[in-house]
Amino acid sequence: MAFDIQMIKEVYGRFPERIEAARKAVGRPLTLTEKILYAHLTEGAASHAFQRGVTYVDFQPDRVAMQDATAQMALLQFMQAGRDQVAVPSTVHCDHLIQAEVGAVTDLNKAKDKNREVYDFLASVSNKYGIGFWKPGAGIIHQVVLENYAFPGGMMIGTDSHTPNAGGLGMIAIGVGGADACDVMAGLPWELKFPKLIGVKLTGKLSGWTSAKDVILKVAGILTVKGGTGAIVEYFGDGARSLSATGKGTICNMGAEIGATTSIFGYDEKSAAYLQGTGRSDIAELANGIAAHLTGDAEVYADPSAYFDQVIEINLSELEPHVNGPFTPDLAWPISKFAAAVRENGWPAKLDVGLIGSCTNSSYEDISRAASLAKQAVDKKLTAKSEYTITPGSEQVRFTVERDGFLDTFGQMGGVVLANACGPCIGQWARHGAEKQEKNSIITSFNRNFAKRADGNPNTHAFVASPEIVTALAIAGDLTFNPLTDTLINAEGVAVKLDEPRGLELPAKGFEVEDAGYQAPAEDGSKVNVLVDPKSDRLQLLDSFAAWEGIDLKELKLLIKAKGKCTTDHISMAGPWLKYRGHLDNISNNMLIGAVNAYNDATNKVKNQLTGEYGEVPATQRNYKQHGIGSIVVGDENYGEGSSREHAAMEPRFLGVRAILVKSFARIHETNLKKQGMLALTFANAIDYDLIQENDSIDIIGLTSFAPGKQLQVVFNHSDGTSNTIQVNHTYNESQIGWFVAGSALNLIKAKV
Repeated sequence: MAFDIQMIKEVYGRFPERIEAARKAVGRPLTLTEKILYAHLTEGAASHAFQRGVTYVDFQPDRVAMQDATAQMALLQFMQAGRDQVAVPSTVHCDHLIQAEVGAVTDLNKAKDKNREVYDFLASVSNKYGIGFWKPGAGIIHQVVLENYAFPGGMMIGTDSHTPNAGGLGMIAIGVGGADACDVMAGLPWELKFPKLIGVKLTGKLSGWTSAKDVILKVAGILTVKGGTGAIVEYFGDGARSLSATGKGTICNMGAEIGATTSIFGYDEKSAAYLQGTGRSDIAELANGIAAHLTGDAEVYADPSAYFDQVIEINLSELEPHVNGPFTPDLAWPISKFAAAVRENGWPAKLDVGLIGSCTNSSYEDISRAASLAKQAVDKKLTAKSEYTITPGSEQVRFTVERDGFLDTFGQMGGVVLANACGPCIGQWARHGAEKQEKNSIITSFNRNFAKRADGNPNTHAFVASPEIVTALAIAGDLTFNPLTDTLINAEGVAVKLDEPRGLELPAKGFEVEDAGYQAPAEDGSKVNVLVDPKSDRLQLLDSFAAWEGIDLKELKLLIKAKGKCTTDHISMAGPWLKYRGHLDNISNNMLIGAVNAYNDATNKVKNQLTGEYGEVPATQRNYKQHGIGSIVVGDENYGEGSSREHAAMEPRFLGVRAILVKSFARIHETNLKKQGMLALTFANAIDYDLIQENDSIDIIGLTSFAPGKQLQVVFNHSDGTSNTIQVNHTYNESQIGWFVAGSALNLIKAKV
């Protein structure tokens, strides 16, 4: 039987009534997205329609999921909320802190020893507050959620940007910061601006070398990394129904790379088959009883342009395999054009490493299709010319694919199986030689390929593709190889061609596992002690942030004017810094060290206006804080793109940065800043970015009458005695202004308790 079946029965029990109320309130047929959103309103049955992209709405999610790197800060905040137990089903998954170096067993054992303090904290706090705990090695959060917790028509939030993976099973699943998770676990409403809707109609059917991954690689090329911002992407059509549930999960997972709030598919026969295959036939039966409510209304799909803000149509029968990159996940290349792009751009054609797996592509189907190519390589006397690694998504998948012989096949080809964890995908890769910073190419079935993300080397050209294409190119060792048309010379000097990959959506013998890695919490956690050593350099109990002083902010220093792409990786790097995710003071030493300073094109080198000298960003800001001086960070477009990590908001808040002023924000990061009591502001005129000078002293005017929809003024006081006054925008509503006034959203929760 499934986890939390009673909760799911309650959700389904109120679905028909709430959807009928929503239809009346909206006055028209509904998309699937609207059905689920309106069915989860905190107020209950809808009494009026909400304006897309404008109205802030309170929702009541069904569950919360947290990975170990973000769970630390989320649960440190929850401990301050004054609650005895979480209000909704919640889980913690230990997947981020395991570093890939040698292989699964060695790496996992090393991680358990190295991170014991953090794992003990997470296990104890989960035990105390009624949270399900998935031990190190159990698997990657999103694969484990898909296998165990995702259900059609549900709503969940997760402290990881790829939480939308659960959309493959028809769930509204949204990545958030830890403060949002804290709110929901404390039983409070969760606020979201009612999203716009992008419809993607899929026709035709995949065949040959093309896979579900190619759908989202194509969509990323169309919408770019910010084209989905503020929107939910809903996939529909005959082509959508032909995709496996895990294939749909892949598409939804990587929707984070277009900035989408989340992505979703409707419930269908493939969804039911996956639920049944993963031991949740009871949920499939319940879903079948309300199946009409778990997809968009027929009128919507018959005339999608009348119901969606934007419609894209893709014919799966004509879709080519794609390779995206380097350095950004939206630079999309059909395989037929990729070799020419490699040559024309001077990218290293020699492929050093191919990596498959991750939360995006680690299903049984993915691994079985890749294994079919590995078997061909062995049978046709080919050996992989590149290094090749495999990251299973969960212990259930790993155990099953080992039983079915796939891991042995990979081994015969020269592949190395890594732990069931994020590993190289998030920079947890002890790649030997990366410190030399040599120009090279890798290709992965992951979701992100920002510079330095995988191995810390800015000259590693990382490309993203399906596991099948990654495997084929790793066999060839050459990025210019097109497996659809080209041949390879085997050990006997014979030219051979790889056949199309084959695989199974679900294992013929069913899934099997000896120990899935789940640890249930204590029924009564009141006597459980949470383990935090006051002397620890990895865990630190939190102090409250100070409330707003009640006056305009004046004489702020410019800390950095960031140039170009500034993702959460630039603001708060992962990799070796993951060890400090539970210690705000220590991890603040990585604040903005990857951002490019517009005045010298250097990273981690800014002018200290108190000394006139250039130094590291965190050290400069600590000097300002020591002198009681606030500062401001200025950024470019889509600032905060990427991960949900709230450390990127908490670090500047902790060190005394008062405002972030940019051309535009990524959704999650803007919310994280607001939650921590920061000012998240945007230029009314983007060209005003050019007015800011390196030695400016900056005033923010209008805070004493801070109100929704009312612009603030920012004054740049230049060192030559002149100044510029500009208008800036914000998206704060009344409650969010309350967070700013109180010093953080958590301060308000504590005040209510």
